[in-house]
Amino acid sequence: MQKQAMIAQQQLQSQQLAAQTSMQNMQGQLQMKMQMKQMETEYTIKVMQVEAELKSHLMAEEFNYNLELNNMEIGKISERDKMKEDAKDKRISIQNTQNSKLIDQRKNNLPPLNFESNEDSLDGFSFEEFEPR
Repeated sequence: MQKQAMIAQQQLQSQQLAAQTSMQNMQGQLQMKMQMKQMETEYTIKVMQVEAELKSHLMAEEFNYNLELNNMEIGKISERDKMKEDAKDKRISIQNTQNSKLIDQRKNNLPPLNFESNEDSLDGFSFEEFEPR
């Protein structure tokens, strides 16, 4: 009976040892899986951080390009407005000169004045040179 009790106790101890070893193996595997999951999460976070930095850099460059384009557009609009104002000033100056000549003509009873110039044609030449001979 003692022998059977010892055999039973040894079997029980061996089963407990096997169960303990099995439990340690499962804990080790679980710990490895958790470490792998943590490493994957850290990798994903790093990838997202790098991607965010790149996107931020690209957005900053795009902003600078858009700012530069906007400034160029504003410059063109300003230049166009200045050209319009300069042309208007020139027309007013010519009109004032012509009005002065007309006033002088009336005062001094002079013949009619011709205000058209040879430069009034659109392309720089007139049809006078093409008249029949």
